[in-house]
Formats: sequence, structure tokens, C-alpha cells
Amino acid sequence: MSEYLVYLVEDEENLSEVLKAYLEKEGWNVLVFHDGDVARDAIGEKPHLWILDIMLPGTDGYQLLKAIKEETDTPVIFISARDQDLDRVLGLEMGSDDYLAKPFLPQELIIRTKKLLNRVYGVSTQEQKKIELNQYTIDPVGRTVVDEEAEGDSLVDLTTKEMDLILLLTGEVGKAFSREKIIEHVWGENYFGSERAVDDVVRRVRKKMPRVHLETLYGYGYRILSS
Repeated sequence: MSEYLVYLVEDEENLSEVLKAYLEKEGWNVLVFHDGDVARDAIGEKPHLWILDIMLPGTDGYQLLKAIKEETDTPVIFISARDQDLDRVLGLEMGSDDYLAKPFLPQELIIRTKKLLNRVYGVSTQEQKKIELNQYTIDPVGRTVVDEEAEGDSLVDLTTKEMDLILLLTGEVGKAFSREKIIEHVWGENYFGSERAVDDVVRRVRKKMPRVHLETLYGYGYRILSS
């Protein structure tokens, strides 16, 4: 999938035009917002990715990020020229998926965007195949899990990070993944926080998908077994 829809929220018009041009060179559709209030009204349109500046007229980046995560699981890249460490920590705590401090090279944003889109949506032929596991049907393209034993083939309600974890572990059934590797895949390389976040997501996945044999490897990480 290459025709991603990216919403860029940046009030510096010159910068936003430069970033828009770089993003569009990758074949992505880009819509630019210069005002936080206008961007907030577009949350329901559910683009594939938001790129948010923190300092905005109207609704600021923090408020906008909170509103996005309350309504959708859409990934978000936060950008800021303020207190870099504080903004990075606060942004990640509030649910942003990556962070860039100004000034940055446009190509750096492209690299981060590609990695995040590929991590969340997947691109390879192997990733596009549906996975059958213990009466669950996992669709990496549609990012859905269907419980075949539930009445009416019910969809399992998973968050973005729960889905990312399932796709990682079921992509190579039987392979052990360290907590560090899981964090890199699910939260990104810029994650700032405890590895216990992995255990929390695993616990929620086990509750929602009880027939999946999600094994703990104490002192290391997790793996999913075929039965």
C-alpha cells in the first residue's frame, strides 16, 4: 500500500510546504492544516497518519493529540521546537508514536514516516496473508482479528499496540522475541518508559484472545506457539 493519506498540522507555511512536497514525492496524499481547531474537526476522517506540531493557533498539539487518541488509533508523529526532552516525554506518554525535534532535515521525517507506516500497516506479500491460529483469523492488511468461535464471527476489539504485538508474534510463530525487540516494533525506537508496558499489552491480549498460546519466557520476552 503506497497511497497513504497523511494529515500535516504545521502553522509555519514555508515549512509546511517544504514538508508537503517531500511527503508527496513518496506517493502519499497530504493535507495540510495551519490551525489546530480546523485539524480537530477532521479527526473523524481517519487519515493513515497525523504529523503534529505542538505550537499551533487554536487547539495546540497536546490537545489535538489527546483528541485524536480518544477517537482513533491513528499513529501520530509529534514535532516541536520547544523544550525537547519535556515535549518528547509528554508526547510519548500521551500516545504519540514518534517524535522529532526542530530543526530537522525533511528526509529524516520521510524515514521516520516510512518506518511508522510500514510498522503499522505492513507492506510485504508475506504480511498480507491472513493467518489462521486457534480459530482466530488475523488479517494484517485490514488489521483485524476475527474470532471464528464467537457467534457471527465476531471481531476482536484490539488497540493499535495490541494489534502490532499480535502481528509481530504471529508473523513468526514459535520465534521468541525479547522485550527490547517488542518495544522497538510496537512503540518505536524513541520509546521512553518501562518494559512493563510490554507485559501490560500481553496481559490484555491474553484476555481478549484466550485461545492463543502466548508464552512467557522469563527474563527474556514472549512467543506465540501454534497450539
